[in-house]
Amino acid sequence: MAAPVAGVPRGAGRAAEPAGGNPRGAAGSPRPPPRPPGGHPPPSPPDRRKKKDDNILEIPSIPNPFPELCCSPFASVLSASLLPKATSRKKQVIKVYSEDDTSRALEVPSDITARDVCQLLILKNHYIDDHSWTLFEQLTHTGLGRAIEDHELVMEVQSNWAMEEENKLYFRKNYAKYEFFKNPLTFFPDHMISFPSETNAAVSHSGVLQMFLSSSTYPEIHGYLHAKEQGKKSWKKLYFLLRRSGLYFSTKGTSKEPRHLQFFCEFSNSDMYMSLTGKKIFGAPTNYGFCFKPNKSGGTRDLKQLCADDEQSRTCWMTAIRLLKYGMQLYQNYMQPYQGRSGCSPLNVTPMRSISENSLVAMDFSGHRSRIIENPTEALSVAVEEGLAWRRRGCLRLNSHGSPIAMSNMAIHRSQSWFHHKISREEAQRLILQHGLVDGVFLVRDSQSNPKTFVLSLSHGLKIKHFQIVPLEDDGKLFYTLDDGHTRFTDLIQLVEFYQLNKGVLPCKLKHYCARIAL
Repeated sequence: MAAPVAGVPRGAGRAAEPAGGNPRGAAGSPRPPPRPPGGHPPPSPPDRRKKKDDNILEIPSIPNPFPELCCSPFASVLSASLLPKATSRKKQVIKVYSEDDTSRALEVPSDITARDVCQLLILKNHYIDDHSWTLFEQLTHTGLGRAIEDHELVMEVQSNWAMEEENKLYFRKNYAKYEFFKNPLTFFPDHMISFPSETNAAVSHSGVLQMFLSSSTYPEIHGYLHAKEQGKKSWKKLYFLLRRSGLYFSTKGTSKEPRHLQFFCEFSNSDMYMSLTGKKIFGAPTNYGFCFKPNKSGGTRDLKQLCADDEQSRTCWMTAIRLLKYGMQLYQNYMQPYQGRSGCSPLNVTPMRSISENSLVAMDFSGHRSRIIENPTEALSVAVEEGLAWRRRGCLRLNSHGSPIAMSNMAIHRSQSWFHHKISREEAQRLILQHGLVDGVFLVRDSQSNPKTFVLSLSHGLKIKHFQIVPLEDDGKLFYTLDDGHTRFTDLIQLVEFYQLNKGVLPCKLKHYCARIAL
């Protein structure tokens, strides 16, 4: 036994030990007093605090009203891990740009689709939903861009971006997004499409689409394309064929024999982009380039680049590849706005009129009271008469308070969304191309060659045409004309409104205007 420490009583250390501190009853330790039968040991002065705690614990606990949520019926505390888990959707922030480079940050769920983002921006900005709004992906470094399909997840699109890339999402209109469902023969010219041998009869408009969407038959798209050789700067013109199994090119002229066909690309793990600056960056032979970019790409070396000879050829190839890749999903995206309408059958939906068409009716102001002309024949005759004898009319403009003001005809058009001040011909073509090469897409701009004139840029037949608007002075009064003075207008607003109702000297009516929206 150890010697006692000097200055400390022999029993001092033992008195500080808790009761029952030596359960084995070691030699030299006093035994605890015997416990009375059926009772507690007599409390000692050091145990008063413990007795007080025992009295608190003896208070009956409040029963758990939800025992089924606990792991044990005797547990008095609810376990948070056993509560039903709420379906929490992780939120992320995306940044969306508009045509004037203004941007807006949105906090959205991680599973949001491109259509949902468009609907959110439409509601926040109080825009009219005419089913043409699109989310556009632009890869700044490579000069590539594409319209994101309505069903695609935006976060998956952004996950394919590299950290160092300054790519952007744009919110804009694209009138050509589903135009091929309304007018397929315009998108698929006869010289580029061939049908299976069992198809003997002539194929109708709906028949072309049904064949594209069918799982058993698929039309073959064929024609020449310029292909950029892998790892080189040179381009080579080859004969390509698009089949359900992928894209091929012929190693021997236009031969379609299997031994002469070489596989070029498949589309399940890649996205298709339009080349916006192909000539400048990649030295493409024409401005009608497109390419395929793998979802997990290592850079420009993995791009499979192609270039068409004209816009019609590029549109045909890109539309056919979209149908091949997405199939019925594209048709469901197109049909979704019409699902609430009665009498909608597949491939038999009447195209919706544009907002500008819905707001225009034929009116007769010749009498004391104006009236709507409901007879189509009468409306046509009135339009012809007014087109031949259009003259200046006294037009009283109102300000924001409703009082009349005098506005100069020279500047009244600047407040219109379709007018673009001092943009070049190339910029006008880029804007129209972004809005989709649909017949009737237009804008009005200042002429660069003649400062006193204006230019009407119009899309028709997958081509962009430019018409000069010439000012004409007669008896000290200024007019504007497109047809050498045969039809005259006091300002550009009257000119645009007239050609929205009448084709006149233009190849088609003005239908959709290009506007720079702000977010």
